[in-house]
Amino acid sequence: MLKTLETKLHSSSTICNNINNVKHIINPTTITSNFKNENSSNDYISFLCKQKQYSKALDAFHFLHNNTTFSLKPSTYANLFSACSYLKSIKQGRIVHDHLLLSGCKADIILQNHILNMYGKCGSLSDAVKVFDEMSERNIVSWTSLIAGYSQNGRGVDAVRLYIDMQRSGVMPDQFTFGSVIRACANMSDDVELGRQLHGNFMKSEFGSSLIPLNALIAMYNKYDRIIDASSVFSRIKTKDLISWSSMISGFSQLGYELEALCCFKEMISLGVYQPNEFIFGSILSACGSLRHPQCGRQIHGMSIKFGLGGNLFAGCSLSDMYAKCGLLHCAQIAFFEIESPDLVSWNAIIAGFAYGGYVNDAISFFSRMRHMGFTPDNITIRSLLCAFTNPYTLNQGKQAHSYIIKHGLSSDVTVSNTILSMYAKCLNLSDAFGIFNEIKSNADLVSWNAILTVCMHHKQAAEVFKVIKMLLLSQNRPDHITLAIVLGACGEISSLEMGDQVHCYATKSAHKVDTFVANGLIDMYTKCGSLVSARKLFDCMRNPDVISWSSLIVGYAQCGYGEEALHLFREMKSSGVKPNQVTFVGVLTACSHVGLLQEGWQLFTSMETEHGVVPTKEHCSCVVDLLARAGCIKEAEAFINHMPFDPDIVVWKTLLAACKTNNNVEVAKRAAESILSIDPSNSAAHVLLCSIYASNGSWKDVKRLRSLMKQNSVRKVPGQSWIEVKDKMHVFLAEDFLHSERDHIYSLLDELWLQMLDAGFVPLRK
Repeated sequence: MLKTLETKLHSSSTICNNINNVKHIINPTTITSNFKNENSSNDYISFLCKQKQYSKALDAFHFLHNNTTFSLKPSTYANLFSACSYLKSIKQGRIVHDHLLLSGCKADIILQNHILNMYGKCGSLSDAVKVFDEMSERNIVSWTSLIAGYSQNGRGVDAVRLYIDMQRSGVMPDQFTFGSVIRACANMSDDVELGRQLHGNFMKSEFGSSLIPLNALIAMYNKYDRIIDASSVFSRIKTKDLISWSSMISGFSQLGYELEALCCFKEMISLGVYQPNEFIFGSILSACGSLRHPQCGRQIHGMSIKFGLGGNLFAGCSLSDMYAKCGLLHCAQIAFFEIESPDLVSWNAIIAGFAYGGYVNDAISFFSRMRHMGFTPDNITIRSLLCAFTNPYTLNQGKQAHSYIIKHGLSSDVTVSNTILSMYAKCLNLSDAFGIFNEIKSNADLVSWNAILTVCMHHKQAAEVFKVIKMLLLSQNRPDHITLAIVLGACGEISSLEMGDQVHCYATKSAHKVDTFVANGLIDMYTKCGSLVSARKLFDCMRNPDVISWSSLIVGYAQCGYGEEALHLFREMKSSGVKPNQVTFVGVLTACSHVGLLQEGWQLFTSMETEHGVVPTKEHCSCVVDLLARAGCIKEAEAFINHMPFDPDIVVWKTLLAACKTNNNVEVAKRAAESILSIDPSNSAAHVLLCSIYASNGSWKDVKRLRSLMKQNSVRKVPGQSWIEVKDKMHVFLAEDFLHSERDHIYSLLDELWLQMLDAGFVPLRK
């Protein structure tokens, strides 16, 4: 026994000495001088593989293949296949496999499993299936290797089918099989039920506490956005490894549970079992960025340096992104330059940080610097840069970026074209946006269609929205919930109930369920169209109406004059535990104004911030002005305007001016009109309202003076208009319109209506 041990020690010592001689590159002299027989050659290659010097092992194999007649042992072949798997070199794997077939060496099931695993990891599934089919016998490793191959190469359906076939053949899964098939399920689709079935199968097996499948389950539930299920699995793991912690922290961070991610990280650190890696730091820094919590981010930054990740690529990129999201772009820049070898992803992150922060010139500067460093921009780089151009002042720079994209052939990517389209929309350039859309229309995806619809809505072009949606329905794309919400917004904009009903019908009959997002759009549309019965019916059918659902209906009731119903609904909302937001208070304040509940309205306004945490905005202040003015408290309304924490806009002053007309208050009306005209000297509404107030008060000299001033400044009264929708077409009618194609018929009908009104006893107001 001692002699055998001595021989093994001598053999090991010899191999170690030989490996020390091969420091860098294997050359024929070294090999021939040290390995003159078959056994030592096999031992040498196997030793290299075990030391993870895979490239050198393959170099040695090629030398021996070309310069000797030595045979390789099955175990050596197995090690070589493992080397090819690690390197993901299908070319080398096929050479070794061909050598095995020509050598006459009979491959047992262990070696066949190594071949199968190699082809799977190298992505050659056709070869893997061929090997699998030719196996005379298969064990659990054989089945699992092919399942893993399918899983790793995005063929989840095939992996699950093979898993089922395996059990039908009488082979039961082990922990590695469960791990592979669960990962395959996670990459398939959002079919959470299949994942739950696999979870159940795993828990019923003898491997129910095995770590590999449990970690795979955490990742799967994270992929399905089921953070509670993921957390439940995580809590069941008795001995968590670094993958367990990393998966859970990543899940919390990615799914918007940033505080939970920080708590989980803190717990891991307090246990002191594992040292966090760059991926965990990346997730935590992302959480800090989402929370806009730079103090916490700085602490994590210090910890990353402590753990030796100061110049790490992944951690540095995450750190730079975190500082950028927190608005600390100087710190983001410093963190970026601390990265030892920044790659394209790092450059994209820093460009995106400055672009989203509105620092256009800095984003362009980093883009130029990246190109000088030899990096070629990809579609993510371009899309990040384009996000910097968000207003008309940056349009010229955006056009220059667009020219660069065309020059370098990057405009063929649909995602880039969609971003260009959005850029022109934000820069208020409707014609260029449509030009881009028309160029990509034949290959446009749903994002493209939604983008151009959004452009139309930004420019209040509801008619264009309807034209585009009809073109969309004729394409290969189908509207999603975002599309429907945009179209419903257009319907509400012009009170097109007929089109809104059609959208509602489409949403109900299509494959999409009317989710909360679409239901809220429908409620808003129905209220704006005055169809409160339909809005309430839809609201009552919702299982869990959110704050938007409640607020939309409250605002609808208030604007249509049903103040009591709006306030009753507001009380119901609070009783149900839904916290009101800014829109809710616009609705209830409007309701109080219309009903004349001055005291209750004022109490609601004063309680907004103290009781509900909602900071009053300019719109809420405008509602209060209307509340006071409708109650006849003109002086109080003016005093409130003068003490507002905002600069009053035209809407606020117009509200006061209109109330002055109702209450015949000339002095306050003059001041309100002057304030409006100081903001917009050509505002016709202020001139017309003030003229009307002067006329009502009999101040005809002031009327004459004001009209003369209007004529002198070329201020014209905007004609009143009304419209009617017939067969999806809007017909607009202007007061004193003599250019309408149907003017003769229209005025003939108006004369007839006028006579009928007089016959009915109508007495016109004479000025």
